[in-house]
Amino acid sequence: MADVNRLGCSTSPYLLQHAGNPVDWWEWDEDAFAEAKRRDVPVFLSVGYSACHWCHVMAHESFEDPGTAAYLSEHFVSVKVDREERPDVDAIYMAATVAMTGQGGWPMSAFLTPAGEPFFCGTYFPKDARGGMSSFGQVLEAITDAWQNRRDQIDGIGKRVVEQLGAQGAQQPAAQETFDLDRAVQLLKTDFDPVHGGFGGAPKFPPSMALDFLLRQHRRTGDEDALAMVAHTCDRMARGGMYDQLAGGFARYSVDGQWVVPHFEKMLYDNALLLDVYTHWWTSTADPLAKRIAEQTADFLLAELRTSEGGFASALDADTEGEEGKYYVWTPSELRAALSPEDADWVVDLCDVTGTFEHGSSVLQLRRDPEDPERWDRVRRVLLEARSERAYPGRDDKVVAAWNGLAITALTRAGVVLDRPEYVEAARAAAVLIQDVHLEEGGRLFRTSRDGARGNADGVLEDYAAFAQGCLTLLGATGDGEWFRVAEGLLDRVLEQFVADGSYFDTAADAEQLVWRPQDATDNATPAGVSLAAEAFTTLASLTGSERYETAAQQALQASAAIAQRAPRFAGRALAVAETVASGPLEIAIAADPTGADGVGELRRVAFADGPWGTAIVAGTPDLAVPLMDGRVPIDGRAAAYVCQKFTCRLPVTLPEDLRHALHPTR
Repeated sequence: MADVNRLGCSTSPYLLQHAGNPVDWWEWDEDAFAEAKRRDVPVFLSVGYSACHWCHVMAHESFEDPGTAAYLSEHFVSVKVDREERPDVDAIYMAATVAMTGQGGWPMSAFLTPAGEPFFCGTYFPKDARGGMSSFGQVLEAITDAWQNRRDQIDGIGKRVVEQLGAQGAQQPAAQETFDLDRAVQLLKTDFDPVHGGFGGAPKFPPSMALDFLLRQHRRTGDEDALAMVAHTCDRMARGGMYDQLAGGFARYSVDGQWVVPHFEKMLYDNALLLDVYTHWWTSTADPLAKRIAEQTADFLLAELRTSEGGFASALDADTEGEEGKYYVWTPSELRAALSPEDADWVVDLCDVTGTFEHGSSVLQLRRDPEDPERWDRVRRVLLEARSERAYPGRDDKVVAAWNGLAITALTRAGVVLDRPEYVEAARAAAVLIQDVHLEEGGRLFRTSRDGARGNADGVLEDYAAFAQGCLTLLGATGDGEWFRVAEGLLDRVLEQFVADGSYFDTAADAEQLVWRPQDATDNATPAGVSLAAEAFTTLASLTGSERYETAAQQALQASAAIAQRAPRFAGRALAVAETVASGPLEIAIAADPTGADGVGELRRVAFADGPWGTAIVAGTPDLAVPLMDGRVPIDGRAAAYVCQKFTCRLPVTLPEDLRHALHPTR
């Protein structure tokens, strides 16, 4: 069939995985819905992502089956969507799935009218009926029967779903709510697991944004309980099986409540967010574990997710050769094949290789620091070499603007704080790629690229805001005013295209119009677009003194206030930004002597490491075109640091220890 490979032109690795299916797939576009209208058939919408284990299972069982494919082709227009490429489409139909079934997940299977209205939704359907679940074939036959014989009922369902969920999703301009930050900490305490760390029970996801909030809260208030929750959680996560003890990097989540058994996919956004948390934890405590995990996570990003164009790939798959986690787990016999008997027995004991999975395999844990660190380092390198001979997990190498923005921010901070300039350079290279490939001259940002070729999907709010914040962080580390200009342009477009009557939307006004315009203020696996906007506008307002940007930050924070008061676990980034606002926010301008080296590097490091997280930092020569630099000059040929709030500055200092004292006056 000529149309089998219609997905073959996609820039999405997930869609490309289905290009050889016998299903007559379409990408999400107007032509697909026009075809459904012409043929008067429903649309079958399948949404997933490349690192999704059950997406692969359903693909193998059903989408590779010629009989199923033939039925789909005869009775439906089948549309395949990468949720990471089209988060707007995913958000709308996931809301419908949850409303109809009480739960969501991927793969998502939705059936739509040619107008895009959902009338039946589900997730994974097996090829054969089992455990009370209908088979996929039975579902397709029931949908076809209903479409042909009860059409009025289907059309009515679709219209009601769109009306009800569209109304629920609309942010109403709320009365001014204040963030009760102390109450948020108390609510987090009630959810905290004092034994294993983290919040709630299994499955456990790394609560990076809530941890960031707690660290900022501790900095402002001195709350030792907040710091203790961070320290215990970060320690348990880093020592368990969810963390790759050989190469660094965190898996998506832990299936159990003890951080032992991971769901093995490794996501860029998780590792970027966790890199920032561990760097922040190290600046707060100087705990050597924090520094080690931060450096290893950054090294993982550079070694395993960096693309040849300088960006960062989205994910590593959970599966290898059809088996989840096969690349990462070890049996005692495999350890003995790679190591001496003595070293193998030592690792079995040290890393709890006790047969977590079938066939006696285990993930490696490191519940205690090895008594002989040099021996562990040697053994770790040998095991890494042995593991490199295994089949490597698939990599989703599309570059997502928002997630690269998170990585740019985290790598820049880590590079400056840990004195690892290669991290800052990697962040700069990723920013150059996003600027050159994703950003049009008129200011429109596209969400994805692959192999240097831009995808067709418009950027959503999180793309603009996360990349803008990354650029503003780079400004502080490089003194390159180009990043200020890029960030300001991105955020000006946010105000033009994503805000109406004081409310933020996740899609631009000039983007494709869907059945409703999504607005989601929940910080979930990734920060909400509106939370990221609050952060970026707060930073930009600090650098410019602009009341317009400050108002934009306040409006963005208001969108999350109600969630923060009820369920702070799902408003972590918004609460972190609210903490920054409550503490100032602080501004640091470092004026360098244009004639040469003058101590600017050490002042910059102190500003990043000792300033509260979220401080707006700019360092450069006095002619740098950033308003916060106006009138800031070096002193007697030495770089001078100006610590300010609301553009009111203290006396400048030239010595790192004086800047450190200014940032910690009570120490």
